[in-house]
Formats: sequence, structure tokens, C-alpha cells
Amino acid sequence: MSSEYLWYIPNQVTPGHRGDDVVEGHNSLDTLTEQARALEDHGWGGALLGTGWGRPDTFTVATALAARTTTFQPLIAIRPGYWRPANFASAAATLQHLSGGRVLVNIVSGKDNLGAYGDSEKDQADRYGRTREFLRLVRRLWTEEDVTFTGEHFQVTGSTVTPRVTKPPRLYFGGASEAAERVAATEADVQLFWGEPLDGVQERIERLRKLSEELGREHAPLEFGLRITTLVRDTTEQAWADAEAKVAGMARAQGSPRDLQRREAVGQQRLLDLAARGEVLDENLYTTPGKFGGGGAATTWLVGSAEDVARSLLRYQSLGVTHFVLSDTPYLPEIRRQGDQLLPLLRPR
Repeated sequence: MSSEYLWYIPNQVTPGHRGDDVVEGHNSLDTLTEQARALEDHGWGGALLGTGWGRPDTFTVATALAARTTTFQPLIAIRPGYWRPANFASAAATLQHLSGGRVLVNIVSGKDNLGAYGDSEKDQADRYGRTREFLRLVRRLWTEEDVTFTGEHFQVTGSTVTPRVTKPPRLYFGGASEAAERVAATEADVQLFWGEPLDGVQERIERLRKLSEELGREHAPLEFGLRITTLVRDTTEQAWADAEAKVAGMARAQGSPRDLQRREAVGQQRLLDLAARGEVLDENLYTTPGKFGGGGAATTWLVGSAEDVARSLLRYQSLGVTHFVLSDTPYLPEIRRQGDQLLPLLRPR
């Protein structure tokens, strides 16, 4: 199976995200379009657009970028609760039609400022139970007509989404808790992992495949993806010098290592726990950024020359990972650098 290589567009109101260049109009349509077109020009399939209350609406940004590009695939992060299934299914079907089938969807179930947009959740089981219903209902609305559904969280009666989609958007999903993995094993198309070492990713792939069988998955086999920061330079030595300088800057800004106490998000805690195993794992997986404010995909970094990082990514590929969402800052120069230096080493010749 061929692999997919996506980037990340920060979709932030505040400039300077994770060390990005602070420029005027950093989130203007022209600036974001420049990034999306650079992705097309330098070999990328598209980009993840982050979501969360207090950020520009992800679907609106994705629609604008799709209109200004030709091959760019927006991986649109959305939240059940912010969206209801029927109106999201309709919006996604419309953009899938208008863009010629370029829509990808990342379902996010983590914490957010729910009260700000009138949402509420109970415990983790309730949150992932709602996500499961959302995924099931959205799939039905894309593939069936006159859908009637009565669940614990959502209901529709006689619902037919138009325009009809011949190619439903691919559904990505993240989460490392037991509840999240049960949703991924049965309902998602792609399970996204954060930047864990190879042994952790292998363990999770094996568990999810087994869980898919046990739970009677009805869809095509679950696929797997990796979301990680990749710091690439011309030489190994320069990459590590720059990585350590970046972390030193993060340390100065923060003042001291952050308290790596237990956190509610299981996946984030797994990343933070890696620091106890060492600063560098699997040759070039750098765990120290997590001590000084790096979160999510910025908690661990793959560091090195293009050859070093490609070798590491190909090891993940050998485990069954076929979807990669990479990034580093400043975003636009790194789109070009990694597109030109890294991507050719990852694709069959």
C-alpha cells in the first residue's frame, strides 16, 4: 500500500505558533493559501488543519483553501458536539463534491471549551460513546438514503444528504485510552498515533488489529498514521545543534521543566512518560521538548538529516503505518525543505 504524506497548517489567531515566523497577516487567506500551494508544489498530499474553540473555524478555512488549490487535501479536524452529524455530513458531502473528492476528516474527542459553544459532556465513556454514534451516523448519511436513527446522543428521521457522495471522506481518529481504541477499532478508517517509539506503535497496532477482530469490525481494515514533528537539516550534526538550541529557548521561556504529573489525556501522558526512558529513543526520537512546553505532536521530535529522518519514518512504515502528518517551524520554509529533501527518500523510485 502506498503511503500518504501530509503537513500541518496551524490555523491560529495568535502568530508564532510553536516557533513559527511572526509575520503580518499570518492567518490571512493569502498566507494560508501560500502554504497550501507550496504543499502542492513540493510533493505533499495536503495538511491537517487544527481545531478548537478560540481558533478560526476549521471547515471554513478548509473550504477557502480547497477553492484556491487543485490537489491540496485538507484534513479537517472537527468535534462531535460542535457539529451535529446531519449538518456535518451535509457540509462535508458538499465540499467533497465541489473539491473533486479532496476532503479528509479528523474526528477529535479531546477536551475543549465546550460551554463556549453550548456543548456538554459527562465522563470519558459518554464522550466516546457519543463519538461512536457520530461516526456511525455520518457514514450512514453518506452511503444511505432516508436514514432514520435513534441513539443515546443523536437522532434523525428520514434524512437524505445531498449532494450524494460517491467517495465518502476518509475518517481519521486519535486517542490512546481503552474507550478511544474501541471506537477506532470499529468505526475509524485511520488511527493516528503521536510520536511514540517503534515498540509502542507496534504494540498499539497489534492490539488494535486484534480488537477489530474481537469487536466485529464491518469496514475495510483499519489503517494507521503518525503525527509528529520532524526537524530536518542538511547534516545530522546541524539538526541536533538546532534541536538543542530550540529546546534551550523553550527552557528559557518557561524557566524550569514543567511538572510531568498525570494528565487526563492518555495519549499525551504516554508521550510525557517517555522522558523517563531517555532523552533520545530509537536513535533520533527526541523526548526532551515535552519537558519544556511541547505538547501533542511537539512533545517528541524526529531529529536528523533527511536520510536519518527518512530511515526512521520507513521503520514506522514497516510496522504498518501508511499515513504521515509531519511538521516543523517555521512552517513555510520547512514545507519546501522537507518536501524537497525528505519526501523523495520516502517514495519508491
